[in-house]
Amino acid sequence: MKIKMNHRKNLGWFYTLTSNLLNMIIRPYIRKIDGMYNIPKDKPFIVAANHASYIDDFIITTFIIKYTKKKTNIFVNSRYFKNDTFGEILNNLAGIAVDADISISSDKKRKQTNERAFKKAVNCLKKGEIFAIFPEGGRSEGGVIKKAKTGVARVALASKVPVIPVGIKGSYQVMPKGAIFPRFKRLDVVFGKPMLFDKYYGKEKDYKTLRKVTTLIMKNIAELTGQKYNY
Repeated sequence: MKIKMNHRKNLGWFYTLTSNLLNMIIRPYIRKIDGMYNIPKDKPFIVAANHASYIDDFIITTFIIKYTKKKTNIFVNSRYFKNDTFGEILNNLAGIAVDADISISSDKKRKQTNERAFKKAVNCLKKGEIFAIFPEGGRSEGGVIKKAKTGVARVALASKVPVIPVGIKGSYQVMPKGAIFPRFKRLDVVFGKPMLFDKYYGKEKDYKTLRKVTTLIMKNIAELTGQKYNY
């Protein structure tokens, strides 16, 4: 994959200002961050984290942007793009619409949306940007990791870039599922070692391979959170 690196000057004032403001808001909730030395600064990569709270999105993107000075694209449920104003904000913040809710769209429309999302994710990595994803596809209950979808493996094998597993511990206590406002609790974030899947490249359409790679990634994420992945 031919990669063109992006530099800080290409982030744009709105993106830079917003990410800096979010970093200031999120920082008081962080008790500890470990493993940021595992994050590559000279090449694109995928960030894959567990997901138990809305706050996870901001934790991942703000710290990655601050550390790498690169645009960090992230899958966002397509229902949040339905409002034109909010959708435009998400587009400016490098949100990629993905349909994770079968109940609100036809199967054909869902597949089309997700195929576009997959292509955008791969393209942003080709441009030297960063892509973040929550493989579980939605927030878990009480911080307990649930079975992941195979999207992370598909993007990883198609783009041939490293995957950085990330464990977020305690975000469900800060803003549990269903909460409107955050509570003042503290959380920990751990960045794991880069994972490469060279021997599986070219097999992004083979479901058994996608499931195997997804399981390998999720086991690393689970370990970083002190859990086990038993799916």
